[in-house]
Amino acid sequence: MKRKGGRASRVLPGFRLTLGLTILYLTLLVLIPLATLALKSATLDWGAFWRTISAPRVLAAYRLSFGAALAGAALNGLFGLVIAWVLVRYRFPGRRIADALVDMPLALPTAVAGIALTALYSVNGWIGKPLAAAGLHVAFTPLGVVVALTFIGLPFVVRTLQPVLESLDPEIEEAAASLGARRRQIFGRVLLPHLLPAWLTGFALALARALGEYGSVVFISGNMPLKTEIAPFLIMTKLDQYDTTGATAIAVVMLATSFLLLAAVNGLQAWTTRRGLAA
Repeated sequence: MKRKGGRASRVLPGFRLTLGLTILYLTLLVLIPLATLALKSATLDWGAFWRTISAPRVLAAYRLSFGAALAGAALNGLFGLVIAWVLVRYRFPGRRIADALVDMPLALPTAVAGIALTALYSVNGWIGKPLAAAGLHVAFTPLGVVVALTFIGLPFVVRTLQPVLESLDPEIEEAAASLGARRRQIFGRVLLPHLLPAWLTGFALALARALGEYGSVVFISGNMPLKTEIAPFLIMTKLDQYDTTGATAIAVVMLATSFLLLAAVNGLQAWTTRRGLAA
């Protein structure tokens, strides 16, 4: 639809106004808080900063936070693909209910999720009791942290993959099978090039969500220093002790490492997208 004079009509205002609003919004909500975090940690000299972020308790919290987040995102990458595939390619009774349940971790308050997971996976819980009898303890262990982070990250992988799977015509797979391709070949050479960019996006979103998670983890982890204490909880502990500079120093390391991880995943995603277009 065009106006008189050949100029296209727009629903939103012009580029300059919308760009200005975008920059203002991002500055107020993202740039200023992050800059404040960095400036607050800069009040520490390098020696004090290094002692804060390299303390054994802090390093243990970093290892658990990043390790559990990567494990949870990897599990969601695997099972999220399976769930998205089933929801898109098959019709079965209760499909809509199963599809709605995928979004439950997003709608459920994180503290409620943490209490529910702790009740389920404790030694007296419905799931934790038989696991404990088999010698596998979940609640109040690092495994419980992985379970909580997997729970909250699942929707990001499933919802990212679903539109891509819906856009793929099953006839492509049938054509490959008719030409003699096996299932592994169909997945690796036909489906994977289309799915990989969205798959990596879902993985990155699940990872980012897990790195900043607090509410669903503090109950099931037990918060034992050097064992099951995550970095966000340690930051909250520092704040409760009025050690604001120490809390911001730990947060800055979390921020920088998270940024590098996400930048690496996004770079890999961009590379796979360019490779797919070139092919």
